[in-house]
Amino acid sequence: MNLNQITVPSLHLEQAVTFYKSLGLKLIVDAIPNYARFECPDGDTTFSIHKVDELPKGAGVTIYFEENDLDAYVDELRKKGIQFDVLPEDKPWLWREAHLKDPDGNCIILYKAGENRKNPPWRVH
Repeated sequence: MNLNQITVPSLHLEQAVTFYKSLGLKLIVDAIPNYARFECPDGDTTFSIHKVDELPKGAGVTIYFEENDLDAYVDELRKKGIQFDVLPEDKPWLWREAHLKDPDGNCIILYKAGENRKNPPWRVH
């Protein structure tokens, strides 16, 4: 089994498309105002957004994008005017993470984990 795509809800699809394009995702399906789908710059996973009339309640959606040169990538995004809630910092689970929100308030975590992404020292064997 392989993960194909993740789809997140959006109240303002056009703003969300602009935002995700600024992160470096490539638009491959343009069905605005109802749907958009992107390719990630690395790997085979795709990411899509669909228009909704109401966002989910509660904690909402958290999206993780891995970037090998996290600090430089965050600096590049900040120069584009993208605001971060948390700048890159090392976490106890051996990932380096930066946190921000998309235009709909979905939490995005940009991170670098390397080998620890799937094989941390505490992995169950």
